[in-house]
Amino acid sequence: MVSKISLAGQEYFDMQDGLQITFSCRSSKERIFAEIDEDKFMQVINNLISNSLKFTPKNGNIDVYLTESKKQILITVADNGIGIPKEYHATLFEKFTNARRNGLNGEQSTGLGMSIIKTIVEWHKGKIWFDSEENKGTKFYIELPKV
Repeated sequence: MVSKISLAGQEYFDMQDGLQITFSCRSSKERIFAEIDEDKFMQVINNLISNSLKFTPKNGNIDVYLTESKKQILITVADNGIGIPKEYHATLFEKFTNARRNGLNGEQSTGLGMSIIKTIVEWHKGKIWFDSEENKGTKFYIELPKV
């Protein structure tokens, strides 16, 4: 799992100068194994990073971190972007939510991404949640059970 996420992160690392965003990808262990559908799960990671890119201003930071405990794997995608307004917290994972908004550079949103992410995480018997504060950033957490 670490190598797949690191590989996806490498694409963002390669673009960070042009995007003027600093990326980091760290893990508590060199290798973390999970029983996942790699393509679907990488869709989750890429969507979360893409959303962070849309809402993090130039010179911002995006950090992906993986930790493993005896019973679970925790993936965190954090940014220091504009955050998610409180009024959208309760409906963020719904289809066509009113939380849908354009990115800082006018990037469009269909309003389906977060709903799809939640569905994929739940297919993997996992949980997803977030902490966010306006003008301070957002952290998404994905918890997967170890098999």
